[in-house]
Amino acid sequence: MGAASDGQEIVRLSKEHAELKPVADAVQTLARVRAEAPELEEMAAAGDPEMAALARDELQALNDRLPGLEREVALLLAPKDRDENASAILEVRAGTGGDEAALFAGDLFRMYQRYATLHGWKMEIDSVSEGEVGGYKEIIASITGDGVFGRLKFESGVHRVQRVPETEAGGRIHTSAATVAVLPEVEDVDIVINDSDLRIDTYRSSGAGGQHVNKTDSAVRITHLPTGIVVTSSEKSQHQNRARAMKVLQARLYDQKREALDTARADARKSQVGSGDRSERIRTYNFPQGRVTDHRINLTVYNLPKVMSGDDLDDIINPLIAEDQAARLSALEDEFG
Repeated sequence: MGAASDGQEIVRLSKEHAELKPVADAVQTLARVRAEAPELEEMAAAGDPEMAALARDELQALNDRLPGLEREVALLLAPKDRDENASAILEVRAGTGGDEAALFAGDLFRMYQRYATLHGWKMEIDSVSEGEVGGYKEIIASITGDGVFGRLKFESGVHRVQRVPETEAGGRIHTSAATVAVLPEVEDVDIVINDSDLRIDTYRSSGAGGQHVNKTDSAVRITHLPTGIVVTSSEKSQHQNRARAMKVLQARLYDQKREALDTARADARKSQVGSGDRSERIRTYNFPQGRVTDHRINLTVYNLPKVMSGDDLDDIINPLIAEDQAARLSALEDEFG
């Protein structure tokens, strides 16, 4: 890194160094611990009973520690998602259920907003369409920080809620849903977009009324003609809206590439948790019973209020990450025996 002068090259090398250092440190620790074993075995067989007893104790402690170190190194060397440490684009949309679905989409977004705050990540809203009685028909936000995508990628999918809606006078339990998509935020060099492939429209965004109504055509809609992908941004600055919309478009095009690769690998790794299939129901939030169930790993927790507040969301995310790590280790063992 000291020899680099270009700013982008320094950033790239810094990221590469940050990814490689944990691997190098773990391998060095494992090698050092393994190198201690022959010396301790020799001391354990020595004539001095007291020294031999100490050596046997240390050797036992070393042997107890080795499997954990070996697993750590194997996990670090296993194939992993290249976007693990990337920032992310979060998209939450109301699904089936009308007004209640929009309210639930709002609840989910606030859950992720709180979770981002707890992890020291920065969240910026790129686009929002509010529901008639509250919540969101659709909301898109950028979450910036280290390892955002690695922790949130398993949230992609259909989230189902069972509860008595605020809009229900009869007290009956309704089922509605919202969809979540988490896309890795990519560098400009990862996706090349030709200007000739874009149609860019500006329009006047709707507001809450009064001083909040946008009186200029500052909202931006970008259509990617080859794929038909449409993205919008409706904040106050047209320049910022165009930049944000392009960022979301890049993420969606990159996600298409990722999905194509995931499909190609699906037969080889059917047990993997995080395929990101957003047509699949992944989780149910049952308010009457106070439980959250993740259907991919048959996990149920009974702390729904704290999960919805974002405080205990890791109670679900951590087991999903562990399951994915186990799948990667299994794939590595299958490949190399």
